[in-house]
Amino acid sequence: MKTRFIFNPTSGRNRRRPWLAAAIRDFISARSLDADLTTTDGPGHATDLARAAVHAECAQVVAVGGDGTMNEVAQALLHSPAALALVPCGSGNGLALHLGLPLSPLGALELVAGAGGRVAALDTGAANGLPFFNAMGLGLDADVSRRFNGLVKRGLPAYARTALAAVRELHHERVTIRSETHHETLDMLLVAVANSDQYGNNARIAPGARVDDGLLDLVAVEPVGLFGAVALAVRLFLGTVDQSPRVRRMRGPRFVIERVAPGLIHTDGETHAAGTAIEVIVHPRSLRVLIPASSRAVAFPTVPAHAGFALQLP
Repeated sequence: MKTRFIFNPTSGRNRRRPWLAAAIRDFISARSLDADLTTTDGPGHATDLARAAVHAECAQVVAVGGDGTMNEVAQALLHSPAALALVPCGSGNGLALHLGLPLSPLGALELVAGAGGRVAALDTGAANGLPFFNAMGLGLDADVSRRFNGLVKRGLPAYARTALAAVRELHHERVTIRSETHHETLDMLLVAVANSDQYGNNARIAPGARVDDGLLDLVAVEPVGLFGAVALAVRLFLGTVDQSPRVRRMRGPRFVIERVAPGLIHTDGETHAAGTAIEVIVHPRSLRVLIPASSRAVAFPTVPAHAGFALQLP
């Protein structure tokens, strides 16, 4: 089965593992895989490489990087027969953790090579047309992403320090949230819309969320002080954040979030300028992803990872 690896040398842990690209090439050779490896050279390049892989009739396209790399590669695979595979190398690896993917490079490579995998169809989201696959957000969410992306040294401790600094400085804003069944105006610290259950590092912003239910989970956090933010952070890792009285949760296929002034949003941790209105919609079962056969994250019937592949292009 034809496979293309897309390696981002600047993603999270890849900066500390310059040997990984060579190790993947050695793995391809040792297993006699019909595969090759390409390397990104800047923002957006992974999408171009993945699009070329689809046109080359690759059945699997493997993102070797963090959530940003995953997002760029997955954009090119939407509604295509090619399957996304992940070798998680980021700071959070939210989607990989939700799907139960191996976090070690060797374990992830073994899955790509055919060790007990299956291909599942996942829901995806879009915020004002910008695709996301794990989560998007605004307010504190977007500000932390902006700050975190500027750091040289990343990881969970750096993320926690960045978030606490942002809480001290960020002012809340008034938003109106509309869905098919709900309409609410509130002051908020952040609004997150999740496809999976977590940001990454097992920080569960939407406990119980699924990537195969045709719905997105919106979580809005009302203003809290520094101590309140620490308490909510503890709840994130306990999986009880939505039980806090300062948190509102909604579920639906579409949300419109209106705020007073334009500002940032993030999609899978990458920040973008956005206007006062953000429309967030779900695209059910629009992305094929390689997951472990034992994963319970996706309930829909799936096919073996190495089943026949037929490519249809417009």
